[in-house]
Amino acid sequence: MRNKFETQLEELNRELIHMGALVEESIDSAIKALCNQDKEEARKAIAFDRKIDYKEKEIEDLCLKLILQQQPVARDLRQISAALKMITDMERIGDQAADISDIAIFLADEKYIKSLETIPEMAGATIRMVTGSIDAFVKSDLELARSVIDSDDIVDDLFVKVKDDLITLVHQNPDNGRQAMDLLMVAKYFERIGDHAVNIAEWVVFSITGEHREMDGREEI
Repeated sequence: MRNKFETQLEELNRELIHMGALVEESIDSAIKALCNQDKEEARKAIAFDRKIDYKEKEIEDLCLKLILQQQPVARDLRQISAALKMITDMERIGDQAADISDIAIFLADEKYIKSLETIPEMAGATIRMVTGSIDAFVKSDLELARSVIDSDDIVDDLFVKVKDDLITLVHQNPDNGRQAMDLLMVAKYFERIGDHAVNIAEWVVFSITGEHREMDGREEI
C-alpha cells in the first residue's frame, strides 16, 4: 500500500513540475510578446493559460484521490495540502501572464515611450522564483524555499523603478499618460506574479515544517 502511495506522490511531483514549466513558458511568451511587439507570441501565451487551467484540474483530482484512497499521515497530508494551494497560485500566474499578453497585443502597433529593460528584468526574476519554488517542493528544500521568499524584494524594487520612470515620463509629456498606465499595469502584474511565487514557496515551507504565516494562532498539522 505504501509503495503505491509513494508512486502516486512521485506522479504528483511530476505533474507539478509540468504545470510549473507551463507557467514559466507563459511568462516567457508574455514578455517576448511585449518586448518584440509580437501579437502571435502574445496569443501563444494566452493559449498557455488554457493548458494551465486544465493541468490544475488534473492535479486537483490526483490530490483528492490521494487523500480519499490512501488516508495519508500528517507529513504526507501536509505535502498534498500544500500542492493544492500551490496549483491555485500557479493558475493565477497563468491568468496574469495572459493579461500581460492582452496588453502586449493592444500596444503592438505603438512606439514605446521608453525602453523596456526593467520589465524584462522583472519577468526573469519571477521565472526564477517560480522555478525555485517548484524545485524546493520536489526536493523538500527548505533553504531554497526561503531564498525564493527573500528574492521577492528584487521584484518589488524593480517595480518601484518602473513606476518612478513612468511618472517622470508623464510629467515630461502628459501625452505619454495612457501608454504609461498600460506599462505600469504590466509591471504590476509581474509584481503580483512574484507575490504568487512567494505564496508557493511559503506552502513549501508548510509542507516541510507544518508552519505557515497565515496559520498563526492555529494548530499545526
